[in-house]
Amino acid sequence: MYPPEYNPIVKVGIIGVASSGKSTLFQLLTGASAPAPGGRPEARLGVARVPDPRVDALAVMYQPKKTTPATVEYVDVPGVVKGEGSALVDLPALRGVDALVHVVRAFESDSVAHPDGSVDPVRDAKMLELELILADLGTAERRLERLEGNIKKANRADDVAERAVFLKLKAALEAERPLREVVPGLSDEERKRLRSYSFLSEKPLILVVNMGEDEVRDAAGVLERRGLASFAAAPGRALVPVSAPIEAEMAQLSSDDARAFREDLHLEEPGLDRVIRASYALLGLISFLTAGEDECRAWTIRKGTKAQPAAGAIHSDIERGFIRAEVVAFDDLMAAGSLAACRERGTLRLEGKEYVVRDGDVINFRFNV
Repeated sequence: MYPPEYNPIVKVGIIGVASSGKSTLFQLLTGASAPAPGGRPEARLGVARVPDPRVDALAVMYQPKKTTPATVEYVDVPGVVKGEGSALVDLPALRGVDALVHVVRAFESDSVAHPDGSVDPVRDAKMLELELILADLGTAERRLERLEGNIKKANRADDVAERAVFLKLKAALEAERPLREVVPGLSDEERKRLRSYSFLSEKPLILVVNMGEDEVRDAAGVLERRGLASFAAAPGRALVPVSAPIEAEMAQLSSDDARAFREDLHLEEPGLDRVIRASYALLGLISFLTAGEDECRAWTIRKGTKAQPAAGAIHSDIERGFIRAEVVAFDDLMAAGSLAACRERGTLRLEGKEYVVRDGDVINFRFNV
């Protein structure tokens, strides 16, 4: 997880069994083209824009030369085949991600067979969770072997303390418990000893349920009947129903036609937007905004970040030379119509370095270097 002062580049891995629709979801999220037929499966990286109507509204107000939304990087890894999962999920591409999106299939199709012969999203979700746990168990066992060797040679206190932590992890993993349920219960000192490791089952997990058109019309009912709602209720998990075929169809329509299509299906917003928002929320991220004639932009920070380190999201010089932050809530700026009007209304404030930035704050940093 990110320390509060860090300006994160958000990176999310997309995993799933073959024929789940995960690569289609990746392509829709990032605009990436489909891989060449018959090519060797490999991880692919793409960037998705975080939908934020506030940035668009600021652009209308300021007419800037450039408009820049926040972004999320997504990594698409090859589809997992049962019995081969550990070799496929234990990839450097996934070790570096901050969260995982697991696409599970809930749609029936005569033309696209499920590799296990039947559609069972809970089975698939549990199977891949177990593969993540087994990959982490291998990592923990290898580290314990090395620690045992070190202790026999020198018996350093640090190695003994780290061994105790890894023995806790090993016991949990052998009991098939993902580390996202375990690590939050460790002491600060124990968690500090794990910072250099990237355990797959510790990462927050977004379960994206890929439905057909009939299912998505009754998404809540499908999730309940399939047993997915209870599965996703565990700590560090989120649940997002989507329909990749519908999202692909809407991507070809004009904005007005796509809106009408969504309304017909009783969908409040595109499923892709829900996936991106869930990625943000699960990682505890927010956006503050900057606005001017040159650029209107959203900046990603951790919830709880104070004003001075938030300034570092823009540039280290602004953080180092921080004097004050001119802050106005987005809604107050829209209601007033300009910063000058906000000053008159008293909604534009001067805040110091200890101010905790809120989602949607529009900020101008005063600094001197």
